[in-house]
Order: sequence, then structure tokens, then C-alpha cells
Amino acid sequence: MGTAPPAGAADSAEPIDLAAIGDDFTRDPYPVYERLRARGPVHRVRLPEGTVVWLVLGYEEVRAALADTRLSKEWRHASPAQQVQAVTTGVSMLRANAPQHTRLRALVARAFTARRVSSLAPRIREITTQLLETMREEPQGRADLVEALSFPLPMTVICELLGVPFLERDAFRGWSDVLVVGAATPRTADALAGMTSYLAGLVETKRGRPGDDLLSDLIAVSDEDGDRLSGEELLGMAQVLLIAGYETTANLISNGVLALLTHPEQLAALRADPALIDPAVEEMLRYEGPLEVATFRFTVEPVEIAGTVVPGGGEIVLPVIADAGRDPARFDRPGRFDITRDARGHVAFGHGSHFCPGAALARLEARTAVRALLETFPALELDAHPAALAWRPGTLLRGPRSLPVRWH
Repeated sequence: MGTAPPAGAADSAEPIDLAAIGDDFTRDPYPVYERLRARGPVHRVRLPEGTVVWLVLGYEEVRAALADTRLSKEWRHASPAQQVQAVTTGVSMLRANAPQHTRLRALVARAFTARRVSSLAPRIREITTQLLETMREEPQGRADLVEALSFPLPMTVICELLGVPFLERDAFRGWSDVLVVGAATPRTADALAGMTSYLAGLVETKRGRPGDDLLSDLIAVSDEDGDRLSGEELLGMAQVLLIAGYETTANLISNGVLALLTHPEQLAALRADPALIDPAVEEMLRYEGPLEVATFRFTVEPVEIAGTVVPGGGEIVLPVIADAGRDPARFDRPGRFDITRDARGHVAFGHGSHFCPGAALARLEARTAVRALLETFPALELDAHPAALAWRPGTLLRGPRSLPVRWH
């Protein structure tokens, strides 16, 4: 369990040092957030990766911050003193405010309509079946679920949706793993340069051989009407859609299965009534969602948030999505994993204009993966002590690096 953070007020000169807590914070940050929330909704902290930010805690406060138009998503407003590295280059939905964000979002909205997502269901089931059949062939009856299912399923789906089935996935995943930590180091700069160069070449390849896919559609818009989608915007869109298209869903599947395997009564309930899969996925999102915090927001001028004035000049504001799902003011007994509860209203996919456009696709993939996994492996068990699992570094993504399971 995480230990209590050192004492200090939200507006103190020295930020609360979360790095001082050590690996306990990465493994289980919830007690730390709970302690901070009890003292107030806004705190200036130093993240384990070294960045000084203002955390926003509590369900209502996080929800308000996510929709607060006074906080800019444009990295040009970031303070030069902040040692941070953007996950993407160019211009993307993650780095834009309205009206630019509105225009970019509209361009990808057609790829994630309810009808389009529903049409992907047969292919998602087919990919899932193939992955589970390969997993079942393991002679020792053991596998790492992250490598066997959680990662390859959403990666395959998003690559096919974008029209890049030839993506060098191991290289791309390596770059993404470094970038999502958010620290500004030579390694992250190299990863961003490598990803940018690779995707620029990928876009040029698609220009020469367009297909019936989203990336070709976006390129056509760029070629025919440069005012709507510039080259930088096209590159940024490709980066965001690929990274977000698999990172969040992979963690959702891993975290959800881990929650089930460590709560046998909930696992038994889902096995007994597969119709519970929809509320089960919502509870997975609330209890242990794929994002710990939201992406960076910057102050352009002093902003009052929940009674605390955050200075202007590019201070980073981070709404803590993980804590919003564990706020007892919104969810009864929030530390209890209960697939029968009504977990709707969580903010695992964000809130406001930056709500994740791929939320319906992520839900569909998670429902399909978990249901098929439990059907294929009736005796599935965790093959490691939960405390021994290594979690992904950084505060953006929440998920285990690996998830050993067995079924004999």
C-alpha cells in the first residue's frame, strides 16, 4: 500500500515530493491520493518523473477541470522551466484548443460512430479468437496476458482501422513506452524523433497507395484542402490515433482481468452471468482505469480551481482521473470492486470536449476480450502474487508491465 505523503499545503513554496514515496506510489497510488484529497482538492506536487504540477483531486473537481476552457491544451503555453516531453509532435487533438480542436475532432469522428464501431465487432471477435487459440497452445499452460492478448488485440484493430497493417509494431511500441512517461531526457527525444520519422514515411507510402481506411481519408483531406488539415496536423493525428488506439485499451484489458482474478467472488459472478459484462467493464474503468491522470493542461493566466489560485505562466494542471473514480462522495465504498454496481458517470475516458472519441471502440474490445478469455479458459488464475507485479512507470498510464496467468 502507498504511504502518506509528506505534510505540506497546496500553495507551499516546496511541492510535495511524490517521488520520495518510492515504488509504493507506482504500485498503489490510491491511498496517497486519498490522503491528499482529505486535505484539499488542489496540491502542488513533484511527480516521480520529476515534473512539478498542480494535481486536482475529487470527482466533481476533476470533472470540472477536465471541461475548464481556461486551461490550455497548447504546448506553446508550457513554462520553459518545466522539464517535460510531449508524447506527440505536430498538431493534434491532444495539443489543441477550440476551434482547432473542434475541426480536428470532426475529421476522425466518422471513424468512431456507433455504426462504424459495431461493424468492427466480427473482426474484433476473429482477432481475439486467433490470439486465444495461440495462447492455448502454450505447452506449460502459462502466458503473459499483456503479450498474448491485451497488447496485440487493440494494436491490430487500430492498425487495420487506420490502414497500416504493416506497422513495425515492436519499434512503435518501444517508442510509445518511452514517450508516455513524459520525462524530458535524451532517450525520449530520440524516441519522438524515431516515431516522427517513421510515421512521416508511412504517410508518404499511403499517399502513393491510398486505400479504404481512415489514414487515406485524412491524407485525401490534406491533399485536397490544405486549409483543413496541414502536414503537421496529419502527422499529429496519426501519432495520437495509433498511440491512444492501443495504449488505453491494452491497459483496460489487463487491469480488468487483474481485478477479476484478485476478486474471485466477482469473477464467479461474471462467469455465472455473462450478461454482467457491460457493467463489469464500466466497473473496471472506474476501479482501475487505463489512465491515472489526464494529459497536460497549462495555465495562460492565474486560474482559481476549487478555491486555490494556480499561477499563470504555463503551470501544469493535472486532473487525477484515478482519484475521481475512488471518491466516496460520488461512489459508495469506492475501494470495493463490484461488477454489479452502477459505475456510469466515471471519467475514465475524460469529460467535456476532450472526451475520448474512441471510447465505444475500447469498450467493445474490452467486452469481447474478457468474455472470450473467460470462456476459453475456465480455470484461469493469476500466476504471480499481485504485490510482485511491475507497473508501468510514469503517472499518465495505469497498467502492469506484464500479467502472468495460468490455466491448468
